[in-house]
Amino acid sequence: MATGEGPILNSRLEITGLHRNGHEFPVELSIASLKMAGKYEFSAFIHDITGRQLAQIELQHNQELLNEAQRLGQLGSWELNLVSSELRWSDEVYRIFELDPARFSPSYENFLNVIHPDDRDRVNQAYTQSLENRQPYDIVHRLLFADGRVKWVREHCISEFDASGKPLRSVGAVQDITEQYLAAEQLRIAAATFKAQEAILITDPDANILRVNQAFEDLSGYSAEELLGKNPRILQSGRHDKAFYRAMWSELLDTGKWSGEIWDRRKDGEIYPKFMTITAVYDDHHQLTHYVALSSDISQRKQSEQEIHQLAFYDPLTKLPNRRLLLDRLRQAMAVSTRSSRHGAVLFLDMDHFKTINDTQGHAMGDLLLIEVARRLQGCVREGDSVARLGGDEFLVLLEELSSEPDEAATQTELIAEKLRNELGQPYTLKNYECHTTPSIGVSLFRGHLENVEDLLKHADIAMYQAKTAGRNAIRFFDPQMQAALDVRSALETKLRSALPMQQFRLYYQAQVDSRGKATGAEVLLRWEHPELGLVSPAQFIPLTEETGLIVPIGLWVLETACAQLKAWQDDVLTRDLTLAVNVSARQFHQTDFVAQVQRVLLESGAKPSHLKLELTESTVLENVDDTIARMREIKLLGVSFSMDDFGTGYSSLQYLKRLPLDQIKIDQSFVRDITSDLNDAAIVQTIIAMTEALGLNVIAEGVETEAQRDFLDKHGCHAFQGYLFSKPVVVKEFEALLRR
Repeated sequence: MATGEGPILNSRLEITGLHRNGHEFPVELSIASLKMAGKYEFSAFIHDITGRQLAQIELQHNQELLNEAQRLGQLGSWELNLVSSELRWSDEVYRIFELDPARFSPSYENFLNVIHPDDRDRVNQAYTQSLENRQPYDIVHRLLFADGRVKWVREHCISEFDASGKPLRSVGAVQDITEQYLAAEQLRIAAATFKAQEAILITDPDANILRVNQAFEDLSGYSAEELLGKNPRILQSGRHDKAFYRAMWSELLDTGKWSGEIWDRRKDGEIYPKFMTITAVYDDHHQLTHYVALSSDISQRKQSEQEIHQLAFYDPLTKLPNRRLLLDRLRQAMAVSTRSSRHGAVLFLDMDHFKTINDTQGHAMGDLLLIEVARRLQGCVREGDSVARLGGDEFLVLLEELSSEPDEAATQTELIAEKLRNELGQPYTLKNYECHTTPSIGVSLFRGHLENVEDLLKHADIAMYQAKTAGRNAIRFFDPQMQAALDVRSALETKLRSALPMQQFRLYYQAQVDSRGKATGAEVLLRWEHPELGLVSPAQFIPLTEETGLIVPIGLWVLETACAQLKAWQDDVLTRDLTLAVNVSARQFHQTDFVAQVQRVLLESGAKPSHLKLELTESTVLENVDDTIARMREIKLLGVSFSMDDFGTGYSSLQYLKRLPLDQIKIDQSFVRDITSDLNDAAIVQTIIAMTEALGLNVIAEGVETEAQRDFLDKHGCHAFQGYLFSKPVVVKEFEALLRR
């Protein structure tokens, strides 16, 4: 120490001191040297550090408590020095991340590698934005481990910045919330499942069933235990092909939702219809977590639709198609014949002396005879041919796909007609009563649309009466004089092509009235006034316009003229509130630019769109349902309304009615005609009115010709009418005069 140097000089030592009272205590000793006058002098400083050591012990204890609290709460802390890039983790972070502190060096890149790949960019973006915005962030994300396990963690971070805004360090906390997250997910599933009255099935993203509610068990017949872990395909009925399910999944994956009617199989094997909506469920980060399917049994609705269909299109006694359905099939057959150039035939049958049997043996016996006749008829025709009952003892047989050669087609038809005559002429044993009857058969051949449906039936009817006149139990052909008909048609087509440029078309207006008889509008009807032929029947030229494509320019002219008339009426207090219903053909409606045409006509005419109503037939809307709905919605955006014309005459309409953006249903006159005398027609009309009311649609009846018909309709909820009771179709001046009366 004489040199002023030594190992303890200018340093601090912690040693144990002895108090004069005998107890030991910790002290801090420091010795300093100072050279004065060539000599070294030493100073010693002793400091009692009892308090400091106690504070250190307390600090260490608190740190241990903090570590234990982090372990118990599964809450770890971390600190990132943004200047040195040094990252420090607490022990709990290592435990949450399942990493060994001795073998793992914390870094921001290594931290990101532990995060689930699907969440990595989101977490990194959240941290980057928090630095840019100088705001803390709070985020939930997943950790992915090598064995495929996933943990859910919640992370909170706050950063410090210098005076210039440069980030210095970030301090954060990370908490394992896997148990809480899964519990919350289970609660969400439970709440969504067991509070619902509809049948609900929930699957994971791989379509494995996770949960069903009691309603689904009741619907399917399976218990939850039998379904859990299974794929819903065990419920398939086999009625749908692979294309159906591919389309379903395609829509579900594209839009997140699918809904529609589907047939499934119950546990007991029963196949049943249901309406199902499948929804894809995503979490807060748009990760697919589940599919939820809601189902309702629509067996009763389907049965009701079938009953209505049966009433509308089938004879209740024989279960054969009725006149309406036969006419529809005949129109289709004529269209097919047009394309194939093959003949078809209509056979009109009337049972000889049926009235005598009915009168002498009673109506019940007559009904049994008609049922047996229907059975024999069905047994005689080929597959693809149709048998219908027109009423009474009159039946109709439709033969299709006959030869393209007239003579050969006639021979084929005669063979089948002879078979029918022989079979129906055999004795009938009805409840131990044997009776005899024979058919009189009239035949009318057709190929394409050389004549309309009604004329074809009339010709077959005429031929049948010729068979009656010939002594009954006979077959007679109507000679259609095909070449003459072709000549007439060709001449008519030539004249028709010049009708529009020669301004030979006229619009007639038939009033539509309310229950007070006040006109609310009119239906626009096309008429052809030829200088030589006079007023040509629409039944003659309208089908021809369809076949030749002339319906498109003619239909546009009708729309333009009708809108011009609407504009003219807008300035007159008597007519300014009137609406006009314009018929639109399928060919015109499905033109690619039809929506643009309607928009242009409205703009150029200045007519109010709300006063224009477009009438579509069921065949039009069913030609391409999805395209039709899209077009209708576009046009409705313009303010134009829609009415379905001839409702009930197309047997596929009920399935799609609820999807169509309609405003009004027009009850076809074929139902109205016998509404006061035919219980079936009355039931159908009442059902249609109730259906439209349930769907929030207006309803109007056409073909109202008597006060009794109007009163019946008004009584049952139809308060809009059209028909000869109020006005026949007239030119505009007569229509306006009618309004003033």
